Amino acid sequence: MEKQSALESGPDIENGQFARAARGPGRRLHGAIAHKLGTAILSGQYAPGDTLSGEVAFAEELEVSRSAYREAIQVLTAKGLVESRPKAGTRVLPRHRWNLLDPEVLAWAFTGEPDTQFVRDLFELRAIVEPAAARLAAERRDKNDLKRMKDALTAMRRHTLATEAGRAADRDFHSAILSATRNDALLVLTASIGAAVNWTTQYKQRARALPRNPIPDHVRVFDAIAAGDAAGAAEAMRALVDLALEDTASSMTR
Repeated sequence: MEKQSALESGPDIENGQFARAARGPGRRLHGAIAHKLGTAILSGQYAPGDTLSGEVAFAEELEVSRSAYREAIQVLTAKGLVESRPKAGTRVLPRHRWNLLDPEVLAWAFTGEPDTQFVRDLFELRAIVEPAAARLAAERRDKNDLKRMKDALTAMRRHTLATEAGRAADRDFHSAILSATRNDALLVLTASIGAAVNWTTQYKQRARALPRNPIPDHVRVFDAIAAGDAAGAAEAMRALVDLALEDTASSMTR
């Protein structure tokens, strides 16, 4: 079924204001359109199988160029969200085709109210990948890896995870562990794991402050890696992820 528009809410698309807002500093127009459509798809406003508004209709509705719309669709296509066919239009693909680990797709998922099962899926992924990465890091890390982790912990303490700077340091900590594995296949997941850490941390703080301070959990992981304790590092990381899920559970819509 063709949807006339899933983007009718929001002041930046009323009365032709979308194009002006989208041309703001640091954001190209087609990126703003991709963000709007991606968010609409991830939030369920467009369901798998739905056909997006036609190129001409969409461009006229938002007072943007057809080329900007086409570029936005190319972005969504590259991320597995849609496919375009001559005469058939642009259709939303089944969820299993979406590149849900793409950092930008993760951001779109958390722009609105993310699916609670998806949040749990992210924690399951982390529980599979990160303890194994911590084990390898304990066996393979060097002094530069340890310095990166220690610097990240220092920044986390200074800024707290309630701030963007603190969450960036949290991402750096997890990225440093993946880097220390010396495993190129795991390194491919760095951006995805970092984005998952960032967005789930923001998600669990959306209604109230963190129920407890998670930095000591990170310190235990660091101490085990620094000591070369592979089993201890894996166990500490598993506990960190489990406790993070426990903290997040209270924020989930049941």
